[in-house]
Amino acid sequence: MHNSQNNILIHPSYFGSIAQYVAIINAGKVYLENCDNYQKQTHRNRTYIYGANGMLILNLPILHTQKGIKQLYRDVQLEHQFNSINIHWKSLESAYRTSPYFEFYEDDLAPIFEGKPKFLLDFNYQCMDFVTDCLQIDLITEKTKNYLEVPTKTKDLRYLSNTKNKDIGTNFNQYIQVFASKYGFLPNLSILDLLFNQGPNALTYLESQIIE
Repeated sequence: MHNSQNNILIHPSYFGSIAQYVAIINAGKVYLENCDNYQKQTHRNRTYIYGANGMLILNLPILHTQKGIKQLYRDVQLEHQFNSINIHWKSLESAYRTSPYFEFYEDDLAPIFEGKPKFLLDFNYQCMDFVTDCLQIDLITEKTKNYLEVPTKTKDLRYLSNTKNKDIGTNFNQYIQVFASKYGFLPNLSILDLLFNQGPNALTYLESQIIE
């Protein structure tokens, strides 16, 4: 259930982590960071899935500016020279074709990987819209209008987009994953891993977890 007192601030992410969606599901209002500088090696442009050989990183290449010049997240453009988005779709197919619910979401998900979106942030909002539709939730959201290093009226959960913190989500309950018999349970992967394996039960799972 949503808690109106629990307003959070997060980064829109490329099919963000399960931990991020645990926070979203249990939030009253979700503020979306729209005004910060882009940072590499975060969930802004990478997501983690469970492939046949273990954890697989799907990384969206971006158009880089001059070295040393910072770029606003909302201004970052995607690099389509290597057709990465389409390759990512093929990776998802390969990893999850045998999962219980891949076919259930496939027709709505595939078109997201067929286009060539210009801006990373816009693409991530599209990814987020897909997930909230799948979870059948109505989020109360607002995009930030300025950058605050230390927010005062929201719980700052922007750290959830940092891929270097490997402890996030390690306390979450296990669920059945396609290749778990080979490599064991992998926690806090992309929200897509949970959707493909749990389907309509994904919402109940998210509501029952706690971010420590």
